[in-house]
Amino acid sequence: MKLICIGRNYTEHIKELDNEKPTDPVVFLKPDTSLLLKKQPFFIPDFSEDIHHEVEILVKINRVGKHIDKKFAHKYYNEIGLGIDFTARDLQAQLKAKGLPWEKAKAFDGAAVVGNWLAKKEFSDVNNINFSLEKNGSIVQQGSTSHMLWKIDELIEYVSKYFTLKIGDIIFTGTPAGVGKVVANDKLNGFLEDKQLFSITIK
Repeated sequence: MKLICIGRNYTEHIKELDNEKPTDPVVFLKPDTSLLLKKQPFFIPDFSEDIHHEVEILVKINRVGKHIDKKFAHKYYNEIGLGIDFTARDLQAQLKAKGLPWEKAKAFDGAAVVGNWLAKKEFSDVNNINFSLEKNGSIVQQGSTSHMLWKIDELIEYVSKYFTLKIGDIIFTGTPAGVGKVVANDKLNGFLEDKQLFSITIK
C-alpha cells in the first residue's frame, strides 16, 4: 500500500506559501510507515521546530489500474475520507533551497493521518465536497473539492500514468489555505461536510 500525495492543488494555498502555480500536478509519496496509528497522538519530531497541519480529502483505490482514462476513473474508488499531511516546514524549506527531495519533511513516521471513510455514494457530487480542520475549537482550514485545480478523477488519470494503482492505495488530494504550526497539547478535529472523521492530539 502506498500513499500518493498531491501538492499545490488549491490556488490560495499556493499563494500563502509563495509557490509557483504548477502546469501539472505535483506528486510525492509517503511510505506506509508514515501512517499515524489509530487512536495514537502525534508526537512532534525532534528534528523540526515548525510542523504544519495540512488537511486533505482522501481517496482509497479499490481496484488495480494503470493508464486510467478520466472517464473511467470513478470506477477505481468507492470511499472518500479525510486526513492530514503533516509537514516539517522548516526542513522542507531547507531541502527546497538545495533542490533536494522533500521526503524527510513529508514522509517521516506518523506524518500521515487517515481518518474514517465514507461511502462515495453518500455524496451527490464528489467535485463539491466541503471539509474543514478545527484546532482547539476554532476552524483553521476549510475548503471544497470544487476549488481543486485538478479534480479527483483527473488526479487518478494523471497519477496512473506513472504508478500502477493497487487496492488500498490512498491519494491525498492537496490542502487548501490556512496551513499552520502545531504545538504540544493542540487538538485537531477533521470534518467532511458535517461528519467528524478524525480527532488528533499533539504531544
